Amino acid sequence: MAPMTEPVSILLVDDDESLRRVVEYQLGEAGFSVTTAASAEEALGVLHGKTFRLLVTDVLMPGMSGLDLLDRVRVLRPDTVVVVITAHGDVATAVRAMKLGAFDFLEKPFPRERLLVAVRRALEFVELRDENRQLRAMVEEHGTFENIVGSSSALRAVLSDLKRAAATDAAVLLLGETGTGKELAARAIHRNSKRKEGPFVVVNCASIPETLIESELFGHRRGAFTGASEDRKGKFEIADGGTLFLDEVAELPMLLQPRLLRVLQEGEIDKVGASVPVPVDVRVVAATHRDLPARVQEGSFREDLWYRLNVVPLTMPPLRERREDLPPLIEHFLLKHSRRHGRPIPRLSPAVLDRFERYDWPGNVRELENLLERLVVLTDADSISEADLPENLRQDLPRYGRARVDLPAEGIVLEQLERGLIEEALRRSRGNQTAAARFLGISRSTLIYRMQKFGLK
Repeated sequence: MAPMTEPVSILLVDDDESLRRVVEYQLGEAGFSVTTAASAEEALGVLHGKTFRLLVTDVLMPGMSGLDLLDRVRVLRPDTVVVVITAHGDVATAVRAMKLGAFDFLEKPFPRERLLVAVRRALEFVELRDENRQLRAMVEEHGTFENIVGSSSALRAVLSDLKRAAATDAAVLLLGETGTGKELAARAIHRNSKRKEGPFVVVNCASIPETLIESELFGHRRGAFTGASEDRKGKFEIADGGTLFLDEVAELPMLLQPRLLRVLQEGEIDKVGASVPVPVDVRVVAATHRDLPARVQEGSFREDLWYRLNVVPLTMPPLRERREDLPPLIEHFLLKHSRRHGRPIPRLSPAVLDRFERYDWPGNVRELENLLERLVVLTDADSISEADLPENLRQDLPRYGRARVDLPAEGIVLEQLERGLIEEALRRSRGNQTAAARFLGISRSTLIYRMQKFGLK
């Protein structure tokens, strides 16, 4: 743990004077500042006048029990982490304590080492929680959104645009690979807009059967079709006064695209089976990982609808382009899922952190979070080693400078690889040829020659 300027304060509660003195001595010898109480009632009196980082309490005591004390502490001092002491073999009590919010439990009799391990794990949790709060405060101070963790230049740039877009009522189209946080960004836009008191409604256009999506979006009248036994509001009506998030909008069936365009243009919907339009006041934020201009070219997405959705296009950066955000993201997810599953917070070994740094994260932040949750749930040791990682993170790919290339068994076409690298460099530099050439380590004239070679504009 990080060194502290003053001893960590711990409140110890136990009606057994002998045990209380022993534990007080052991904690004091380990460098902690210990205050003791002989009952839960006495502890509450102490807590009214002082804040403690950690509360260690027995369960079975005369008068108020340790579980009742735990319940009161959650209200009185919600930031205080609690470790309970239970009788030998009393698993049910330990489970109840964890459900009430205890971080860990000690089973009597416990050796000094078990006591110190429980205390230090609890305090590590406190430190990570506080660091996470500081990180969020820092993020908000820099004009970004809560729950979007990171401070890399790539993330700051898009968050700055998100903040400006949130202040308006313009349609926003969120672009980017799967797992980059497009829904999180949409929620942040809503929370920071004038519509924040209204509903935020999510529709995944790829997950609704084509036969149901019209009714799902626009609603229907009773008797409009077989099975329509009552009037039903669609997502647009439910989102009235708020924000409708259309995820995977590129998957919207072609037959329904004119209906969506009409809502965006006229501000009214046509319910299935109704003869009179229904006015709605909804801001639409859409998202896709598809190439919508390519969909327009091939005729599977309406060009006029694309223009309506594409008023403010914003691209969420992939995790491989914001690697400096890995440490705060790792801390955030370890804290979140350790708390959620009632598990101790594991440490990541330097070798694991190196693997994380070198991995390209094709599933982006979602893949990182899912992996860390799995490791929290399945790892019993205090730290996570390379052996705990899935096979895809333990494989070594050939390295060429800082780049890595995975050569398939069937081989590659070198010119296709070269063209792909040039296109990616131009995309990252937003078409700036000088920046793209610098990115590839070649001169601008060489880049222009190779662009002409491949017919790139």
